[in-house]
Amino acid sequence: MTIGDHLLPLSLRVGPKDTRPRSLELWGSFLCWSLVPAPRRLSSPDVLLVLQHDACPGLLAHGSVGRPSQGVMMRHCVQLSPDHTHKQRVGGRGGPHHSGPECPACPGANRVVFRVDGKQMNLLAVLQVRAEGDESWGGLLRFRKGKRCSLVFGLVIMTLVTASYVLSGAHQELLIASPFHYGAFSSSPGAGDGEHPGDMKEHHHQPSVNNTSYVKDYPSVKLIIDSITARLEFTPRQLPDRDDLRRQEPHMFSVIPSKFLPDSRSPCWYEEFPGRNTTDPYLTNSYALYSKRFRATFDALRKAFWSRLAHAAGRHFRLRCLPRFYIVGQPKCGTTDLYDRLRLHPEVKFSAIKEPHWWTRKRFGIVRLRDGLRDRYPVEDYLDLFDLAAHQIHQGLQASSAEEHSKINRITIGEASASTMWDNNAWTFFYDNSSDGEPPFLTQDFIHAFQPDAKLIVMLRDPVERLYSDYLYFASSNKSADDFHEKVTEALQLFENCVRDYSLRACVYNNTLNNAMPVRLQVGLYAVYLLDWLAVFNKEQFLVLRLEDHASNVKDTMHRVFRFLDLGPLSGKQEALMTKSPASNARRPEDRNLGPMWPVTQRILRDFYGPFNARLALVLADEAFTWQKT
Repeated sequence: MTIGDHLLPLSLRVGPKDTRPRSLELWGSFLCWSLVPAPRRLSSPDVLLVLQHDACPGLLAHGSVGRPSQGVMMRHCVQLSPDHTHKQRVGGRGGPHHSGPECPACPGANRVVFRVDGKQMNLLAVLQVRAEGDESWGGLLRFRKGKRCSLVFGLVIMTLVTASYVLSGAHQELLIASPFHYGAFSSSPGAGDGEHPGDMKEHHHQPSVNNTSYVKDYPSVKLIIDSITARLEFTPRQLPDRDDLRRQEPHMFSVIPSKFLPDSRSPCWYEEFPGRNTTDPYLTNSYALYSKRFRATFDALRKAFWSRLAHAAGRHFRLRCLPRFYIVGQPKCGTTDLYDRLRLHPEVKFSAIKEPHWWTRKRFGIVRLRDGLRDRYPVEDYLDLFDLAAHQIHQGLQASSAEEHSKINRITIGEASASTMWDNNAWTFFYDNSSDGEPPFLTQDFIHAFQPDAKLIVMLRDPVERLYSDYLYFASSNKSADDFHEKVTEALQLFENCVRDYSLRACVYNNTLNNAMPVRLQVGLYAVYLLDWLAVFNKEQFLVLRLEDHASNVKDTMHRVFRFLDLGPLSGKQEALMTKSPASNARRPEDRNLGPMWPVTQRILRDFYGPFNARLALVLADEAFTWQKT
């Protein structure tokens, strides 16, 4: 069990013949220091500790450690007689009597139980039982045995470190250092994206002493990369049939029809609304429950909801729509900038929020992976996000003017969750694990089942630069080129350990591995994801762009997108506004001040991503996607 990010060992020290009432004290030693000496470091708000000494069955004690902000309070319950009458003692003072059945610690046999958030855990903590009132100035001068051992152990370690430092003569390569300079794990949050064009310029940075030592790591790290490359095999996946998909998501198939309205460019249909004019259609929407911004959007939709229904024979119908196109990825590749420019086009209507993450996360009940699973967001909650566009399309379908009907009919609905292309981390929680470790169902299987004609836009960038940008964006503290290098080498070894035993696809979609890697190395394996999408969608349904091209010529990129989506031309004023707007989601100034990654780190990542980029360029028939000259 981790308390304050440390594993704490357990020991109960009590004299086998000493039956006097005792007070418990949690004390700090070499490893155990986070409870009483520094209670503010406790990571768990409430800790209940129950102990009973095997050698002395008549002695029972339990303690409670309060919230860190309230300090630490020890409460002890000492059994005084065989009739289960007890006396509660707080801080060594007498308290009211109480009975055994009412005490949560007293019933049962001898045991050591640790409860955190209602779960039983093993506690590794050092406890010392001492006589009350045994405090004197002389006691301050006496070392306990545990402290003496800790001191001796610390002196031995310090001696070894000093000796290795002196004898090696290499101040950056101590005897006890890891050959790959491994860093600590860090959790990766949800996807973000976008990058300022200026952030992609080459930086020249003077190497530090650490950079020099990292150069010596390169041969060892190159062996890891060579091991990964030797095992690369882009195998085709076995596709599930429609019946398999229906069994996995029966409710989704009951809501979304197999055919859509022929007069709408976006996939729309009418469904009956069973409520009355006083019914709140967004009352239970999960997006509104967890966000004030969503609630404000739904408040505006709610006011005009009843007037935008179709009425026939006493029945009421609402128009439902799905996106016609998806910006599916990748994070930190400029999707936010593309989204902000594209939504300026009068024919394009996006979801109420830029990144619903419904297909990859919310439909499984995932808001943040580190927070666990919540209630799943039903498909109706996702469809609500497109109600504003659906209302406009409904008005056009009901318009008597052919011109107005044609104008509204050109509305194209889009969605821009940058996790759609790559994030399938939830499959292990909901789908039966396959024997080969590969997910039996992927996000694109379900999108294709309902929208086989969907259009898909992918924005990519040099995966080496993408990873560094991703690190700078999501790392919360201690960011540096040194720290990035350590995390890269650690992630490479974790990935290599996986591909030794499993297929490339199994490792790329391995949720445990992805959460363990301190940087999101897997997000830059574009070829793996694209090949899996091309297994269900035609190549003509994709528009794959490079951020480098977008940064150098925004106007050309936007024209390519317009042609791909069959959008009408813009006026000169509209186009100037779209193309001359500053880049969105640019790198923060404090992150720019950190400078670029070390050249040796860049070399390592180019070696790793090189074979994947080569395969991507082959699939797209475009050598620019090798990023050999960016």
